[in-house]
Amino acid sequence: MITIHHLGVSQSDRIVWLMEELNLPYELKWYDRGEDFLAPPELRAVHPAGTAPIIEDGDLVMAESTAIVEYISQRHGGGALSVKPEDPEYPHYLFWMQFNNNLQSALFIKLAFQSSGTEPAADNPMMATTQRREDGIYRALEQRLGESDYLGGAQFSCADIMSMFNLTSLGMLGARAIDESLPNTRAYVERVSARPAYQKAMSIAGPAATRPAK
Repeated sequence: MITIHHLGVSQSDRIVWLMEELNLPYELKWYDRGEDFLAPPELRAVHPAGTAPIIEDGDLVMAESTAIVEYISQRHGGGALSVKPEDPEYPHYLFWMQFNNNLQSALFIKLAFQSSGTEPAADNPMMATTQRREDGIYRALEQRLGESDYLGGAQFSCADIMSMFNLTSLGMLGARAIDESLPNTRAYVERVSARPAYQKAMSIAGPAATRPAK
């Protein structure tokens, strides 16, 4: 059975969601953030990277949600939520599996400026580049969702599991709101968030969930 090391209010809720979509058994080990909002020492000790999510599968200890999601889909889900290389949609699947880190990087650069107490000028090269990148990501997202119901193709896939944290929970850190300015993306979020497995996973490990009572 796979053990999910879950940090409250983190991207590790993706792994719980994936397991619920695939109807696979798992054990959830919950970790609360410290007063500094960072992962506690107990979680950081599980894997050298010290980041959530982390899974254990037998002797394997694995970090990084993109890798974990594809690993579980292929090794334990028979590839049910992956797109095969021969599928015409495969390049889209690869792209949208990876876009999340780019979006987060753009946000974190902005947050770094804010935390320094320095408001950069509009023509600051780093800020201008960051804003251009962020705008491009949302533009590509909106275009893709005008062409396809899901990011990896006509059917729901791991690419969608990877996307939702960034389109929902990341707003708590100041990410762009998914509102009427992004109609295709807004409809997509509503469509995906209606999935029973998503709703169950969020009740167990989403940002509003709390550590289960012992």
